[in-house]
Amino acid sequence: MEPFIVSARKYRPQTFKDVVGQQAITNTLQNAIDHNHLAQALLFCGPRGVGKTTCARILAKQINSDGTESAEEDFAFNIFELDAASNNSVDDIRSLIDQVRIPPQVGKYKVYIIDEVHMLSQSAFNAFLKTLEEPPKHAIFILATTEKHKIIPTILSRCQIFDFKRITVKDAAEYLKYIAESQGVNADENALHIIAQKADGAMRDALSIFDRVVSFSGSELTRKAVTENLNVLDYDTYFEATDLILQHNIPQLLILFNKTLSLGFDGHHFITGLASHFRDLMVCQHQDTIALLEVGETAQKSYKEQAEKTAGNFLLKALDMANDCDLKYKTSKNQRLLVELTLMKLASIDFDGEKKNPESVALENTKIDFIAPAAFFQGTTFSKTSDVPKVEDKIAPQGKEPETPSVSNNGSEEEKQIEKITEVTETDEGPITAASTSEGTLIVQEPIAKKINIAAPAKRVSGLSISSLKAKKEHELKRIEVVIDEDSLPKEDFKEEDLQKHWEDFVTRIDGKGQKILASNLNVDKPRLGENFTVHIELPNSSMKKEIERGQFELMNYLREKLNNHFIQLVIKVNEESAKKFAFTPEEKYQKLREKNPTIDLLRSTFDLDL
Repeated sequence: MEPFIVSARKYRPQTFKDVVGQQAITNTLQNAIDHNHLAQALLFCGPRGVGKTTCARILAKQINSDGTESAEEDFAFNIFELDAASNNSVDDIRSLIDQVRIPPQVGKYKVYIIDEVHMLSQSAFNAFLKTLEEPPKHAIFILATTEKHKIIPTILSRCQIFDFKRITVKDAAEYLKYIAESQGVNADENALHIIAQKADGAMRDALSIFDRVVSFSGSELTRKAVTENLNVLDYDTYFEATDLILQHNIPQLLILFNKTLSLGFDGHHFITGLASHFRDLMVCQHQDTIALLEVGETAQKSYKEQAEKTAGNFLLKALDMANDCDLKYKTSKNQRLLVELTLMKLASIDFDGEKKNPESVALENTKIDFIAPAAFFQGTTFSKTSDVPKVEDKIAPQGKEPETPSVSNNGSEEEKQIEKITEVTETDEGPITAASTSEGTLIVQEPIAKKINIAAPAKRVSGLSISSLKAKKEHELKRIEVVIDEDSLPKEDFKEEDLQKHWEDFVTRIDGKGQKILASNLNVDKPRLGENFTVHIELPNSSMKKEIERGQFELMNYLREKLNNHFIQLVIKVNEESAKKFAFTPEEKYQKLREKNPTIDLLRSTFDLDL
């Protein structure tokens, strides 16, 4: 039984043409050899498994070839490989410098390949500088590293740098297909793409994964076998998840996530894969970006079909949510809940699942915009505008409260009449509103009138308390908008003396109730009567103004009732200059006290007091 040789060694490229995915670098090196422009110090840098050491060996072999040697000749005596990870001291570099001086016995050049050169110590780098800058004519140094940023600048400046790139998924899949055909393995194209994606740009990793999967599945390499062996989620899972998200099917989406967890995958793996799936759907939506989709042709068709069902705006929001979940996953204490919450949000992006409560809809229509409440016409059916009674006919006599519709959560008959408005027609005499009721058609003509919002002041509570929310809701439920004709309101003339008398009576009244601050603020200035029944007062600061504005409702109702005029308006002016008369010096205070009580001056002189 022959020993097994891994594919990474068995299929290691022997010429620059066999190197996968590094055509720019291989062409440059081949031209440098052909035109004798090869530098004596080269630095190959790039990620793992992309061909750095392979290209160094091919280069070392080609510069020593003259066409007369056999094909199996590898010039082993001329190629020296040094692992800088374990030979990183100054003594190791000194030993290397001593060997460099000896010319080759076979061939033209001695090639020194120093792998993982960034592992050399600072003193070893410094010892290597002079030899690297001026090496013998027969010596060529090839340095290889995966971390170029760790190499000191003095080394970088003495080398010709070649940056190797990651192997693309397409190139890796094509090379894996070539190897599968060489080994007689019938490989599914999608399975090879999954292997190439799992390798993450490293050809050596791709070949190692390929050997492992072939050992598991044999000569038939299927997509299912690859996903099971590599413990990766098949993209069919993400297609199904996306379909459930678009259908807003949250229960089945959570069941799918639970099934994924039961297979041994963690939530982080699931959500990152879903984000990548959304990204692939987005690149499928434009013809120019389809090339960024690194999957097989069969999978491309599935991506295109699902991309047609999704909107770009949805994908942007979904990507943002999935990425946010990815960032928060490691710090979350309940990681499963975080992913499930994200899935529920994804399924609700373009879906408004809120169902309005019929009671809340009814409460939205409690505002009455008719000239009279519906209770005025309860039990009456009108067929034309001329039959509608006037407002004055429905106003209650003096001493009796007018009938008003009751507002409740259950909804009364009056509310039902108002809610079913069928038509509003504008006429010269005013708008005519037609509303359908259980008894027929109700037509109400609205004369030109002024809306007055009648609402009793609510008790002041904290805006951060639950009681404040309840009070606000009760206030909105009790709020009724009634239209009152201006001509029906009292508008008697009055004198300024009458205004000041009732003003003082109101101050005395609230002072007796304990509203000391408001009473004190109202006593600061005497009210003055202006045009159109406007009452003017002047205050020294804005805080007094705000305090009076809070009690303005009760004040104006009192004045309007006593003066029999409902058109009185209050205008408050703030004059900062007037505040100065409230600031007294000690001498001024003493003079005020002496005016009230002259004996205080006798007290001062008796005890020889001073200010």
